[in-house]
Amino acid sequence: MSAVILQCLAASLNTDPNARISAELRINELLPSPETAVALSNIVLAQDVEVSLRQMIIILRKYVNERWSPFFPAFKGNAPSVEIKFQVRGAIFNGLSDPNRKIRSSCAHTLSLIASSDWPEEYPDLLSSLINLLSSSSLDSVHGAMQVFNEFIKSDLTEDQILPVLRELLPVLLNILGSTRHTPLTRARAVSVFRQCITTLYMVKEQHPQAVKEATGSILPVWTEAFKVLLNAPPQQDVENVQSWDHLAIRIEIFKTLDTIHLGFSKSLAPHYEDLLNSSLAHLQALLPTFTKYYLTASSAQPPSASEEDPIELSMLGCPIIDFLAVITRGSKAKSWLQPSNVEALIVTLCGWMQMTEDDEENWGNDANAFVAHEDDETQSYSLRVAGLDLLANLVDREPTVTINALSKAVTRIVAESQEARDSANAEWWRPLEAALVASGSVAEAITDFCDDEQESGRAQPIDIKSLLSDVIPQLLSLSECPFLQGRSFVFASQYSKLLPSQLAGQYMVAAIDVLEAESAGIPIKISAVKAIQNFASGMDDSVLLPVAFRIAKDLGPFLLVTNEDTLSLVLETLSSVVDVGKGTWVTPDLAEQMVTAMLQVWVRNNKDPILISILTDILASLARSTHPGVYHAVVKVSLPTLCNAIAGATPNESWITSSAIELVTSLVNGAPSTGLGEGFFPTLAPSLFECLRIAEDRDVLQNGVLCLTWIVRKDINQLLAWRDAASGQSGVDKVLAVIARLLDNEDESGGLVIGDLIIHLLRRASSAVVSVLPELLQAMVRRMLTAKTATFVQSLVVPFAFLVQSERDTVLSLLEGISVNGRSGLDILIQTWCENAEVFQGFWPSRVSTLGLCQLFASERPSLKNLLVKGDIIVTPETRDVIVTRSRAKKTPHEFTQIPFPVKALKLIINDLRSNGESASMATISAQAGTIDADSDDGDEEWQDEDGVNPLNRDEIAFLSDVLGPRGGAFDDDDIPDDNDDEDLKNDSISQMDMTAHLISFVKECAARNTNGFSDVVGQASADEMLVIQRVLNET
Repeated sequence: MSAVILQCLAASLNTDPNARISAELRINELLPSPETAVALSNIVLAQDVEVSLRQMIIILRKYVNERWSPFFPAFKGNAPSVEIKFQVRGAIFNGLSDPNRKIRSSCAHTLSLIASSDWPEEYPDLLSSLINLLSSSSLDSVHGAMQVFNEFIKSDLTEDQILPVLRELLPVLLNILGSTRHTPLTRARAVSVFRQCITTLYMVKEQHPQAVKEATGSILPVWTEAFKVLLNAPPQQDVENVQSWDHLAIRIEIFKTLDTIHLGFSKSLAPHYEDLLNSSLAHLQALLPTFTKYYLTASSAQPPSASEEDPIELSMLGCPIIDFLAVITRGSKAKSWLQPSNVEALIVTLCGWMQMTEDDEENWGNDANAFVAHEDDETQSYSLRVAGLDLLANLVDREPTVTINALSKAVTRIVAESQEARDSANAEWWRPLEAALVASGSVAEAITDFCDDEQESGRAQPIDIKSLLSDVIPQLLSLSECPFLQGRSFVFASQYSKLLPSQLAGQYMVAAIDVLEAESAGIPIKISAVKAIQNFASGMDDSVLLPVAFRIAKDLGPFLLVTNEDTLSLVLETLSSVVDVGKGTWVTPDLAEQMVTAMLQVWVRNNKDPILISILTDILASLARSTHPGVYHAVVKVSLPTLCNAIAGATPNESWITSSAIELVTSLVNGAPSTGLGEGFFPTLAPSLFECLRIAEDRDVLQNGVLCLTWIVRKDINQLLAWRDAASGQSGVDKVLAVIARLLDNEDESGGLVIGDLIIHLLRRASSAVVSVLPELLQAMVRRMLTAKTATFVQSLVVPFAFLVQSERDTVLSLLEGISVNGRSGLDILIQTWCENAEVFQGFWPSRVSTLGLCQLFASERPSLKNLLVKGDIIVTPETRDVIVTRSRAKKTPHEFTQIPFPVKALKLIINDLRSNGESASMATISAQAGTIDADSDDGDEEWQDEDGVNPLNRDEIAFLSDVLGPRGGAFDDDDIPDDNDDEDLKNDSISQMDMTAHLISFVKECAARNTNGFSDVVGQASADEMLVIQRVLNET
């Protein structure tokens, strides 16, 4: 068999395609046979066979994936016998000691694959055999075994196996690391395997805390000292006058491992922080000349190649060092090291490592999207520059005074050195200066805020940005021979636009516009100008922007048709910022038509891109909101017919076209003036929109369609009321109700999540038009409550009833009492659903209208409500007491609840709302006096204290979180505070404007005075906390 396989392998390398194809087919025929696996494994070991044929062990890996074990997803059956597996594993294991490095690596990959299915049950002696191989005197064997461990530790050891293995493995690895007999790459792999072991220890820390503590206590100090010894050796010796940079691999792995140790076992590193920080900075300083020589000069020499296939680049070491510095300096234990001299040296060195390389210059100069992406926080790929900026931001955050002072000195130094280099005709003079501007600009907001605070406190400014803006940057704006520095100057100025005097700001803006209009300007400078304009438009006063807004929009228009991906996003975002200047008063009808025409072309090319569509909708809405005469009508005239045709013409399989077109139409409605949508708007849209919603199944289409109808009801209900379908004779309201009915009948709730708002606004704006079909609508909503699953959908069904109860309580209740669904009254279904979900309703207005509705129901004293039993408080049983309820436990032992009369439940919900409401000081007092409970945490986190013993948040972060949490520390999702995203109509509604706390206090007092609904008896069924709140309310004068 071996001879046949060998012949096929040789033929598969034949240059004759017929012979090669024939051989490959023959191999595929032979592959299912177990004997083929044995033959392939023997060929791998045969020293008399050509290496090119022995390397074809990849065919054996294909056999393992398809025939070895059902463990593999690609398994096709016909697994080999235990004897065959034993032979194959033995041969592959022996291959780990082969003299040829490539054969060893191939065998290591194959053995790791086999081990993933066979170990430990079928291959119990694998670990001991590998450790013996590591302990042998053969360098080849150590290299082969190390590669297996590198993959094996990562994926196959469980928490029960890792600790025994480490006791045997780690001493061997440490010996390999310390022995210069082994190649640098083998020693580096020893560190890599150690890092995998530390990661695994961290993962099992909770299951085996004491064992892990003992293991790390004995392991980490020894390895940390070994790392320090290796790092203390001058790094220059690894890169100067050497044939390869293999030795750098050891340092790369050490810094990666130190980062991992800090993540899981930071206390063990704390005593070594100062030494490690000094070593990190020394590495960056010592290797910077080498980085400059090989990556920054126009005639950059090629770095020495590695002895193995994967190249070793300096960035592979620089990034882990910078990352490690960032991690350590993030904690307060590094504070003593962050002295001015260290921080200044670090920032100067960072700017050196953040310089644009020759490769960057080539890539960014030819690829606009790549250039934009590297500037974008959300899309930038990881690099030395990104790592450096992250570290700088961290330093400014942790030690702003020291860092900003150091940055000031560093920038001043770099500006002077760059000028000297320029005067001496150094062609690379611009690179350090460009990096320094990147660094300073990246923390512009933090620096500006800090300088403002210093000024308010009467202290001197730690950095003089204004002198840079007035003395240094203007000289660079026309430096066309250095386009990246020229572009960076524009961006830098825009990042500090708030510090620019109006006159100077206007000059910068005009200069950026001139670049946009210059035909000779290249990609980097034009994109930088667009980015600068975007920043200027967001940070400058409108008085500076208004005179040039028209010109900017005119210049940006052509870019829409020639850009794509990241560059197109940048242009659109900039245009969006510009259109908002002065609320679009400068936009003319002609310009609006040109912009909308271009944007529709962008939409046609990118109607699957949700991010671009989001920006387009913002721009369309802003243009529609322009108060310049004729602009709104121009926008509608150009866009609406095209969008309606798209809605009507797209097939069901092109739902993204329909969905995005409706979204754009909605933006037009959103931006429409208060006088209405304009003549003919709804008649143009209605046929295509209603037909689409009649047949659509896509969730986004249905949701966007309902949102569009909701906006139309809010903006111009009269057009909806006046329109009638020529074909069916149905009115606009009939069509809307048909959409609602369809969504209520749909089992998929996702499309109907927003129908509640539509129903609410329809009832608010066109109640007289709906009244004739109100019984059918309410019945359909009640019927759907029985099968509703999601809380949002339930809210959409209940809140309209809560609204109706405000004005038509008795009528609605009578209708509900007359509805019967599956033997239950409509009132029973509504009240049960309402009471079970009221506490999870989302939104300011819905939560309020729900509470007010409950007040109305309580006050009605209707017998059908008095006698209705609903779900009350949870019944605590021995099985559920002090138990964390998982899903499986909830299924086995479901919670049980008391059954209480509806008036009791309604009062409980009202009192709960009263307790949680924070609008008045009087209620805050009542809540406090009522003993609002702050239960001790039982989540076991008592020991999760900040390791450094200080609050990890600075003043600004605490202030920011305070703003997020809301007034008086309210929850961030507090529905008692209006949200910016809340419906504007509802925010101005009387329900939103009322003093809710005062109303509820008055309601409770009145009910008590009149003994409404047997108030005294109902209160007797409340909890102690609830009764205390009621008592405080009644005692309040």
